[in-house]
Amino acid sequence: MTDADERLRTLFAEDAPPERDLFFSAEVMSALARRRFLENLAYLAGLALLGGVALWGAWPMIAPLLSVASPALAPVAAALTLAAVAVTMLGRPVAAMLGLES
Repeated sequence: MTDADERLRTLFAEDAPPERDLFFSAEVMSALARRRFLENLAYLAGLALLGGVALWGAWPMIAPLLSVASPALAPVAAALTLAAVAVTMLGRPVAAMLGLES
């Protein structure tokens, strides 16, 4: 190898991207995913708490309505539960036919 080749190699080495540390990249991605998970968990816990407080506050108004409407809603709830179980157990063909899956 000539001196010119060595000078070119050192010149091109300055512009080369740094070597990648795959373990470091995996740890950084894991930390980012963990942080995003904890943020989502805190958001959903706060939302559930807020919904629970709202339901607790509105329960005196809702309870009489539910006691009146529950005999009429029970068959509808049973039919919807049965349909959800059928779609879940029969899988993709039924879900695609109903437009729930593309």
